[in-house]
Amino acid sequence: MTKLNEDDINKKLKNLEGWVYKDNAIHTSFQFANFKDAFTVMTRIAFEAEAQQHHPNWANVYNELEISLSTHDADGVTEKDFKLAKAIEEIVEASA
Repeated sequence: MTKLNEDDINKKLKNLEGWVYKDNAIHTSFQFANFKDAFTVMTRIAFEAEAQQHHPNWANVYNELEISLSTHDADGVTEKDFKLAKAIEEIVEASA
């Protein structure tokens, strides 16, 4: 998988609300009503990440979920990250 340049990353980010590029990865965070809702979404994302064989770096504290995506093999952001980010957005939207 080919690492994307910063211009390409920023263009693609225009299609993902709330995502930013920094520290060689794309990042976002979500807030939910409570821990159970946050963990439910994390579980759905985990199944999708496993299906795509691409796993996020993430952290959860109570109702907040922080996610960072980068492709370690490419040492940066690739199309794989944007594919997973889009799937994450769809999962979060479906849970709202």
